[in-house]
Amino acid sequence: MSDKTSTQKSSRLKLDKIAIIGAGPGGLAAAIALRNIGFNVQVYEKAKEFRPAGTGLGLAPNGLNCLEAIAPGIVAALKSSGCQVHQTALKNIHGETIRANTSQFLEKYGQPLLTVWWWRLQQTLASRLPSDIIHLNHHCIGFKQNDHGVEIYFDGGKTVYADLLIGADGVNSVIRETLTGEGKPKYIGSMCWRAVIEYHHELFNSHDLIFIQGNQQFMYLLNVGKGYTSWITRKLWPNYSLSQTADEVKSRILDELTGWTETFRAIVAATPAEQIWEGPICDRPPLNCWSRGRVTLLGDAAHPMAPAMGQGANTTFEDAYELQASFSRASSLAAALTSYEKSRIERTQIIQTRSAVSEMRYYKPNRQTTNNDDFQNWLYGYKPSVDSKGTGDS
Repeated sequence: MSDKTSTQKSSRLKLDKIAIIGAGPGGLAAAIALRNIGFNVQVYEKAKEFRPAGTGLGLAPNGLNCLEAIAPGIVAALKSSGCQVHQTALKNIHGETIRANTSQFLEKYGQPLLTVWWWRLQQTLASRLPSDIIHLNHHCIGFKQNDHGVEIYFDGGKTVYADLLIGADGVNSVIRETLTGEGKPKYIGSMCWRAVIEYHHELFNSHDLIFIQGNQQFMYLLNVGKGYTSWITRKLWPNYSLSQTADEVKSRILDELTGWTETFRAIVAATPAEQIWEGPICDRPPLNCWSRGRVTLLGDAAHPMAPAMGQGANTTFEDAYELQASFSRASSLAAALTSYEKSRIERTQIIQTRSAVSEMRYYKPNRQTTNNDDFQNWLYGYKPSVDSKGTGDS
């Protein structure tokens, strides 16, 4: 970020401090976006340190275009640390290719499909921010607000005061829970196991994305760059239960993959048990309002969705861009939040609903993919306005 960009002040809306809860990709992207228009942003993260974590993600043109508008040059950095997908292939559990499709994203939408490791994405975004605005070991437990500001509470008795609070703290958002009181996320009947390891899989080329269809179960294999592979397997599991130990997690997956070709089982076998994440796939019902007073939501906290369409991170980066655009134009906080919600809620409601339906379709035998060009163009063709810095009047 240039000095000019970092000191450029919004000509209308004045906020002394914005606090963001969550230093995942969404929170960091929002921090970059709001700093672009001159706001003092502080990010609070419950983790005690940044460490390798998370899964492989697919960054699609809609998300990449918004990221590039917020942080010029970042797509090139992600290309060098991740993988540009040239082909997607559907295989059966014996490793036989059912069909393969060449990726058309770049030609159609101006950006490729990139597969990256969540952790590397987080680190790339964090590198665009001053380290002293990211506060680790801050586990938010709630907040109170009035007309003048928000008092934010953290585990251990820490308290922070801000003019605006943005909850970017994921599907289990404390900020959303405090705003809505709606309870826990809803399990949608799909269990997930995943890991990222240094591994070369013999059944796919380095620029392939592989989907393996089983019996009410499937697996993804993603090259996430620099010799690392992300494997993700999900299974229809109406009444889930979590394993008691890491070794039990690994044994459970290998049992579920009985009958699959040994090359698919081998990547699980090669993964240290303690590195495997096991958990339920959850979402929440769409909200008609994300903001109340001086508090708003972003990303999975606002619109958690099933991962079937790979739009969680991408729609989060759309949020961050539209937050920047809305705050650059508004003369009041209420107007900024109204504009932000108007630009985001209807679109994300549609994607949330379709993602839940698509997740269940994965488990149907002889699943057929349907090409809906109008929907794909609407989804992937989403681009920032020409006023990409959000600093003009419109």
